[in-house]
Amino acid sequence: MQPADAPFDAELLRRYDRPGPRYTSYPTASHFTDRFGPPEFERVARESGSRVPQRPMSLYVHVPFCSSPCFYCGCNRVITRSTDRAAQYVDRLRREIALVAPLFDQRETVQLHFGGGTPNFLTPSQLGTIVHDLGRHFRFVTRPRSELSIEIDPRFLQPRDFAELAQLGFNRVSLGVQDLDEKVQMAVNRVQSAEQTFGAIAACRAAGIGSINIDLIYGLPRQTLEGFGRTLRTVVEARPTRLAVYGYAHLPRLFKPQRRIHSNELPSAATRVRLLSMAIDVLTAAGYRYIGMDHFALPQDELVRARDAGKLHRNFMGYTTHAGCDLLGFGLSAISHVGETFSQNPRGLEDWEQAIDAGRLPVWRGLALDADDSIRADVIGAIMCQGEVDVTAIEQRYAIDFWTYFAQARKQLLALEADGLVWVCSSHVMATTQGRYLLRVIAACFDRYLQRQDLEQQLPFPAELELVSSRPAQNSAGSGPIHTN
Repeated sequence: MQPADAPFDAELLRRYDRPGPRYTSYPTASHFTDRFGPPEFERVARESGSRVPQRPMSLYVHVPFCSSPCFYCGCNRVITRSTDRAAQYVDRLRREIALVAPLFDQRETVQLHFGGGTPNFLTPSQLGTIVHDLGRHFRFVTRPRSELSIEIDPRFLQPRDFAELAQLGFNRVSLGVQDLDEKVQMAVNRVQSAEQTFGAIAACRAAGIGSINIDLIYGLPRQTLEGFGRTLRTVVEARPTRLAVYGYAHLPRLFKPQRRIHSNELPSAATRVRLLSMAIDVLTAAGYRYIGMDHFALPQDELVRARDAGKLHRNFMGYTTHAGCDLLGFGLSAISHVGETFSQNPRGLEDWEQAIDAGRLPVWRGLALDADDSIRADVIGAIMCQGEVDVTAIEQRYAIDFWTYFAQARKQLLALEADGLVWVCSSHVMATTQGRYLLRVIAACFDRYLQRQDLEQQLPFPAELELVSSRPAQNSAGSGPIHTN
């Protein structure tokens, strides 16, 4: 049951447009603890192998290197032009794979994603080495069931390289664009010509890579309605399969590169809302369907079909059709979700390197979900993916009385209902057409880790929440805005 696509209320969006959890996990990464380390991860990994049936695997590889800093970026990345560092990183990645993979017994694997940083800082040959190593340790399913995706900075890849990526099995590509307006690009230190962007799209298609995502950002310095409108119309003409339109959050206290951005050049709050409103109007008029959060896709895309069928899933790699998988992350700061646990590798490159060199599992922190976490994660996932919660199904699954268990959440939901964001009854919680643009606000009502007074006030979300990545794909490419997970 999905509400029809509809324009949002700009005033509501302005009121609720604050940093907050994006719920690519629940609990969010800010609640991970060093009480969950290598022994706990190894135990959970081995136990997962005895589960019947075994859950398939989804793999993530983090490549932290970027040749230059994008000032808006809050990713965990390393700025360098040294190819030697890339070679050393690949060597350690291979050792991490050899260390971790035996715990999972040649598990069937349906998805592999490379994020960053800039994954194409590595050469196609180096990427191929990693893919082949993973293929020796995990049992990849054949197309069309398998998904191999990579985030690309079009400035640092030649058209011929896309053919090599396709030969390695990559069938999805995400391109960072942000804005085609050169004034905006100069303000954020990411000058990228339209020729580079659309040349990469053409090269993808020529190589047989049909699924292409474009990342855009609204709220950047020097951005105007006229300029961003040109970007939207030009990008739509290229007809990418998917589009993500992220909102930039200016947090220079937390992210040093953002101190190079002049706050007086940022669009006003009112202009931010008009930028997003325009993006929604342009994309829906062009035939794109709204998926959730910042994401749009063409009607024939798998994400749209999964959303309409109630099978959409959300994890650290964003929206996906691969529900019911264990997620295993490799590389600096990568996050794994195995069974009812989360774990994360060190965020410092030297710490990760030392663990690999010592032959230790590079687990820095994590969390084992308790029963309450699991219930709330299920509810929040339903909101973020389907825009609704089947109350009866949750009650039967967990043997609870839903509205007794979530008495505090109901108070918050009724406040949102008064604002026209959600519809609440005994059997369902359902986002309205307006609420679907603010799913994280609805989901936050069920988040026991947020302070009660923040929930009661609804706005703003606490600014102290840990902001971790530029896109939902873990700590992914310096190609998106700052947001929380």
